[in-house]
Amino acid sequence: MKAVFLDYATMGPGLDLAPLRSLFSSLELFDDTRPADIATRIDGVEFVFTNKIRLCDELLRAASGLRYIGLTATGTDNIDLVTAERHGIAVANIRGYCTQSVVEHVIGSLLMLTHSLDRYSRSARAGDWQRATNFCMLAYPIRELTGMTLGIFGNGALGRGVARAAAALGMNVLVAARPGEEKPAAGRVAFTGMLQRSDVISLHCPLTDATRGLFNASTIAQMKPGAILINTARGALVDSNALVDALRSGHLFGAAIDVLAQEPPVASDPLLAYQGENLVLTPHIAWGTNRARQNAIDELAANAAAFLQGQSRNRVV
Repeated sequence: MKAVFLDYATMGPGLDLAPLRSLFSSLELFDDTRPADIATRIDGVEFVFTNKIRLCDELLRAASGLRYIGLTATGTDNIDLVTAERHGIAVANIRGYCTQSVVEHVIGSLLMLTHSLDRYSRSARAGDWQRATNFCMLAYPIRELTGMTLGIFGNGALGRGVARAAAALGMNVLVAARPGEEKPAAGRVAFTGMLQRSDVISLHCPLTDATRGLFNASTIAQMKPGAILINTARGALVDSNALVDALRSGHLFGAAIDVLAQEPPVASDPLLAYQGENLVLTPHIAWGTNRARQNAIDELAANAAAFLQGQSRNRVV
């Protein structure tokens, strides 16, 4: 059986591919695949693995022999699932592989903002501490997490992991219902209530037609003044212009953004141009500890092995 990995470079260096290689007579790795080369590289191949390559209706219809698509991600928005199902192509994602990595990133970013760690570090390196008249500097705000309220939007493995860590730090946790739900399920609060009551909101939901641009000028305006927004899910959940406006005006205390609507981003993205110190901007690394990336490969192999044995593991189609 033949298999290809279309964008292996997205997984980073130092991984053990033995669990995956053992399943196939041939596994060809491509660091990246240009759109013009996708059709050629998947033609006649039974198993395709990818992280972010888009496989649209036209490509899937033309892929002779394709039986299985293995995603090294939880999100499935880059695959035309309707066409895959119509043509009998199985699709499986991976889940829970990077929970600890994301949890630590969220809490670390939150501490950077609430404790002004980056600002203090730059100030000390610039010589301000040497020039101080006291033993310490308290020029920037330092806020304790204990007693703050964290709103979670997206209560899968990642959201639940962040909620547990936040609770351990003494934060109160709210889990939001979907927008528009009149009677939230037990243990959840209305979306608007979460916006209004949360000191911090952390996003962990998939990107769908219903969630695209959900955090826009209107919803951000409903957030508690002085709140913090953290997005490690999908960039298109948040309107970058509206977020910059809220950061610049001081309506939001800060934001930690690990994902953008287009990746790699275009130079015109307003978050790249924003110079305020109340933004932590990172290049989609929340998931990327060494352990999490190896977990992803191991899960990818386990899903494919289950398919070969006639089992359904993490199947979305």
